[in-house]
Amino acid sequence: MLRLYATVAAGGFRRYATYRVATAAGVFTNTVFGFILSYTYIALWDERPRLGGYSMDDALAYVWIGQALITVCGMMGGGFEDELIERIRTGDIAVDLYRPADLQTWWFSANAGRSAYQLLGRGVAPMALGWLAFRFTLPSGPGGWLAFLVAVALGSTVSFAIWYLVAMSAFWLLDGQGVVQVAWLGGLFFSGMLLPLNVFPGALGEVARVLPWASLLQVPADVYLGKYEGWELAGAYAFQGAWAVVLFGAGRAAQAAATRKVVVQGG
Repeated sequence: MLRLYATVAAGGFRRYATYRVATAAGVFTNTVFGFILSYTYIALWDERPRLGGYSMDDALAYVWIGQALITVCGMMGGGFEDELIERIRTGDIAVDLYRPADLQTWWFSANAGRSAYQLLGRGVAPMALGWLAFRFTLPSGPGGWLAFLVAVALGSTVSFAIWYLVAMSAFWLLDGQGVVQVAWLGGLFFSGMLLPLNVFPGALGEVARVLPWASLLQVPADVYLGKYEGWELAGAYAFQGAWAVVLFGAGRAAQAAATRKVVVQGG
């Protein structure tokens, strides 16, 4: 069974690797937005040095981490939920449920392959170009890079769990686009894509930092910047892991309820 899911993940990687023009367009778009945000952050940090506890170089690194991870961690969409919602709407999901494989694990494997490709295809190039232009902060050695990649993998897992739960809502709403839009806005704002969550004031910042979207960008960025060491790093991973478990469990419960719904409607 593990071989099956590994094959699905490899298929997800190859599927996105075929869209080379789209990948190049994505790299270009992320790079352009990276430059726009970088100069915005420069102006802001010139007025407020050490804003959110970040130096100017840290803030610029944060910008380019966000551009590198925007598709990897699905801050504006998981890349699979529209297809899954459409299969639910048309009834093709019944075919998926007959497969000798778990529905959630199948889509998780496919998404893992997608995320791996997006990291290599759309993550590395913008970050490299950003560093050449701004010489922002880099992790302090191979250990820092490894810790960052672990946080990215956990962030991608939390992202999948969020978007899978969003897709499951289509079993009851039939058209899940309204929920998708709400989740899209939540991901854009509460992941820290617009501004680091450390900059958010008072109770808003405290709430934002404990929501699952913080796992997608804020936590990986702080791991990259060396904000966590020792047990604090373990705590950051535990935060991401806990949200992954909770959201996977919620997705599993929704899937079970939806399966019963499909059986009843199908007679």
